[in-house]
Amino acid sequence: MIRSMTGFAERNVVSPTLRVKIFIKTLNHRFFDWVYKGASLGQLENQLRTLCQKKILRGRVEVMLELDYLSAESWDFSVNRPLLEKIVGEMRSLARKVGLPFTISLDQLLRVPQLVNISQKELSREDKRFILEAFEKTVGDIVSQREREGREIARQLNQHLARIKKSLVEIERIFSRQPDRLKSKLKKKLQDLNHNNLSEERLSEEVAYLMQRFDLAEEINRLQSHLLSFCQLIKPEVSEPVGKNLDFLAQELSREANTLNSKAQDLGIIKRCLKIKNEIESIRQQVQNLE
Repeated sequence: MIRSMTGFAERNVVSPTLRVKIFIKTLNHRFFDWVYKGASLGQLENQLRTLCQKKILRGRVEVMLELDYLSAESWDFSVNRPLLEKIVGEMRSLARKVGLPFTISLDQLLRVPQLVNISQKELSREDKRFILEAFEKTVGDIVSQREREGREIARQLNQHLARIKKSLVEIERIFSRQPDRLKSKLKKKLQDLNHNNLSEERLSEEVAYLMQRFDLAEEINRLQSHLLSFCQLIKPEVSEPVGKNLDFLAQELSREANTLNSKAQDLGIIKRCLKIKNEIESIRQQVQNLE
């Protein structure tokens, strides 16, 4: 299925021990580009990346994850007893020396650097499973959003392709009348130059030479072939990513349209070539946003 590379999703989920906030934003990129910000997860981050890469094959993926620990069992609390005893001992010794009473509150002790350590315990197996499940659902939201946008882009691409096909039909119609037009123009030019004695056979040879020089059939056929390939790739039943292939075809369409325009000698064909080039430019911009 055709997919966009841009999207945004977020989820807030709660378990008995954790509150998890997940934010995922995807942007255009030539390859899979993972950017993680937020809570330190250690090896779990690699698992999140692997899970994401199975469903998102191309694009920049920015992930932010916030954790709030809800259970007291998730925390470690420890007191540096040797440091505490040393502080109290030194303060008492100083109080005796200067002849002042020694008093210190618990609040004052808690402010001493490195005396009290509060840290988060390592995530339990259940916590990790909970985070992975929530993250997978958020990635699913992103994929659904990218698919919806992809369907809209496909609809617009089909409109561009239809207008290109219409212009090509008109170009073929005009081009089919070119031999007679060239013959009439050449005959009139020769008459103006008083070359009335040119035989019909010689005139036909000159027309054939000019038609060969300005033949557009090859470019028209290539454009039609590229258009057919393009249409095949954006069908709903196509499951693999098509962005890179469509980008390549758009470049080929542009190249053939430029050649067609440069060889055209008829004003009507040139006008339609310019329309085709405008449509192709719109296509090139859109396919760069596809996975």
